[in-house]
Amino acid sequence: MVRIATRATAVIGSVRGASAKALGAAWHAALDATLPPLCPACATPVADPGALCGPCWSGLSFVTPPLCERLGTPFPHAFSPSVSARAVTHPPAFSHARGAVRYDAVAQTLVHALKYGDRLDLAPMMGRFMATAGRALLAEADALVPVPLHWRRLWTRRFNQAALLATVMADSSGIPRCDEVLRRVRATPQQVGMTRDERAANVQAAFRVPDRHRHAVRGRRLVLVDDVMTTGATADTCARTLLRAGAARVDVIVFALVVNAMPA
Repeated sequence: MVRIATRATAVIGSVRGASAKALGAAWHAALDATLPPLCPACATPVADPGALCGPCWSGLSFVTPPLCERLGTPFPHAFSPSVSARAVTHPPAFSHARGAVRYDAVAQTLVHALKYGDRLDLAPMMGRFMATAGRALLAEADALVPVPLHWRRLWTRRFNQAALLATVMADSSGIPRCDEVLRRVRATPQQVGMTRDERAANVQAAFRVPDRHRHAVRGRRLVLVDDVMTTGATADTCARTLLRAGAARVDVIVFALVVNAMPA
C-alpha cells in the first residue's frame, strides 16, 4: 500500500509541473531500488514498472480490425461492412470513436482502480494504449477535450480520470488539452445498471460550452477523451453540445469499450 500511494503521488506530480515531476521521479527510482514493481491489475511482481504480468496481459482484449468505422466496435468476422447496423439506424453525433480494449475483467480492474482506487499511476499505461488505438484520429485533431465531471463529484474524487488520460495523450501527441471548453452543468446519477434509453435521458442537457470559450471550439476538430464508453450516450451528448457551439468535427477515444452494450 505504501508503494501504491507513493506511485500515485509521483503521477500527480507529473501532471502538475516540472519540479513536482522531478521529485516524483526521484521517489520512483528510490522505491524501485528496494521494492519490486507490481502488476497494476493483480499486484504480482513484474520486471518493469507499469507492466502487466503475463496472465493479465493475456486477459486484456485489445480492439483490433475489422471494426465499425463510426462506433469503433469490433466485428466478429473478417469480411464485414465498414459501418455497423447500429451506426446506420442510430447514427451518433460524433464522427468516429475508438477504444483501446474491450471492457472485460482485466480492463474493468484497471478502470475501477484508476477511478475509485486512486491508482493514478495507471494513467500513463492506459493513456498510451488509447493514443495508439486513436492514432488516426489524433493525426487530424486540433485539441483534446476530456469528458468533465460535475464540480461536486470532482470535489469528492479530487481528480478527473478523463483529464489524466487526456494529459498522457497530450504529452505523447503534442495536441493541446482543453478542459475549459466543456462543462458539466447538471449533476447526474451514476449510470451503472441503466438501459441505453435511461442513459440518454440521464445526460440530457448535462453539458454546456461556456460563452467565453466558444471561440476555442468554433471551427476546430476535437477529440473527446474518457475512460469507458458503454452505450455512447455521454459521448453523443458531449459531441452534440460541442457541434452546436461550432466545432467542425468531434471524435471520441476511450480506454475501454463495452462491446455488448453497443451491438454491431
